[in-house]
This record gives sequence, structure tokens and C-alpha cells, in this order.
Amino acid sequence: MNSRQKGKRIEREAAQAIGATFNVAMRRGVQFAGGPDSPDVVGLPGVHFEVKGVERLNIWAAMEQAIRDAGNQIPVVACKRNRSAWLLVVPLDQANRLVDAILATREQEKA
Repeated sequence: MNSRQKGKRIEREAAQAIGATFNVAMRRGVQFAGGPDSPDVVGLPGVHFEVKGVERLNIWAAMEQAIRDAGNQIPVVACKRNRSAWLLVVPLDQANRLVDAILATREQEKA
């Protein structure tokens, strides 16, 4: 599978998994925003998701990319290797902001 197709597939999988876990509507970001700094997955306002689907991930480099691209948003790395569960990595000092964003989005979707 070429890397572009794999990237699209893994981003769709991430959007589905994150949405199901947090009970919010999520989707791939690039096809809607299109910029190089746009998040890979969108649906939680104020959260920048960087999605990685590789066997050997340098989590520090991935988080640096997420922080650089996030601006004032919460940087989150969603990563998965073959036949493994999804992992989310968020700076601990941003965890409360992430929880607040999830709860606020759930409330908005109820209304």
C-alpha cells in the first residue's frame, strides 16, 4: 500500500477510534483544511491531533511536531502500530484542557 493511502486509512481509523472513545464526532482533517499545519483529525475544538501509524515511532519527535503545529491548541499524538491498540500522548500540563475540550464538545453536540 502506498504511504499516502496508508496515511489516509490510519487517519480515518484514528478519527473513528477517538470519536468512539470520547463520544464525539471526529473526522479526518486534511481533506477539509488542507494546510500543512492542519490537524490530522478534527472534531474537538482547541485540540491538534497528530496521527502516526508506524512500527517504530520516535514519540519525542512526534510530540515536537504536534506542539510546533498546534500553536495555542492542545497538542495530542495518536499513534498505533500494526495489530496494537491506539495510544494517545498528551503533555501532562495539557491534560485538564483536553478533558475540558471533550466535555464541552459533548455538551455542544447534545444541544
